[in-house]
Amino acid sequence: MIQAVLGALVIGIVLSMLGSGGSILTVPVLLYLVGMQPELAIASSLCIVAAISAVSSIGFIKQKQVSWPHVLLFGFPGMAGTYLGAWISTYFTSQVQLSVFVGLMLVGAVMMWRKQSAMLTKGKLNLITVLLQGLVVGVVTGFVGVGGGFLIIPALVLLGGIEMSLAVGTSLLIITMNSSMGFIKYYSLLSAKGLQFDWPVIAIMIAGGFVGSLAGQKLTQYLPKATLQKVFAVFLVVMALFITTQSII
Repeated sequence: MIQAVLGALVIGIVLSMLGSGGSILTVPVLLYLVGMQPELAIASSLCIVAAISAVSSIGFIKQKQVSWPHVLLFGFPGMAGTYLGAWISTYFTSQVQLSVFVGLMLVGAVMMWRKQSAMLTKGKLNLITVLLQGLVVGVVTGFVGVGGGFLIIPALVLLGGIEMSLAVGTSLLIITMNSSMGFIKYYSLLSAKGLQFDWPVIAIMIAGGFVGSLAGQKLTQYLPKATLQKVFAVFLVVMALFITTQSII
């Protein structure tokens, strides 16, 4: 259980500092440190990520670093997509879900490695593209249980036309919306199968994530964001290889 708490702390720190990435760690923590079966790990991760993202977003809301129009434009299609993705997951095995998850980790690693502020120059609002992107990210969230922040932030800046300073806080609120909807759908599906959620573990992970998010907001003042992104990118590749060897091969 100590390992789970440490994992939750890291998830909270990464989410609050980068606005993305932390959620992609939740499934491996639940799978390999807690020992949950894949279906429950994916579903539980959505509950944990939703709660941690909500708390992490509070500081950004207070500092008025959230673009509410983009939360709505991206968030509502994302919620619909998440519901759809969770429903689609019922037609695939957990091994397929984990295979897609590994692929997303590698995509996330590439985007984290390359995503520098110089690259993310403010673009013009492309309404239709933003709505479609929100839907696609939602489907991904529902299917594999990740918040999708590493896809949301570039989309908000490049397609949504907002400043990078607003993208992190906006991303956290969108992740909260998507993950909440995904968990509601998964809870219904898995409860119907008679599967039981481990609520004490979920509560401990959320509490650890809360503490981590507070620490992350403090660390942001001292750690170079670009360096942290590259370290995290390497870590994602290592984790993707680990999951492949443990669960897929």
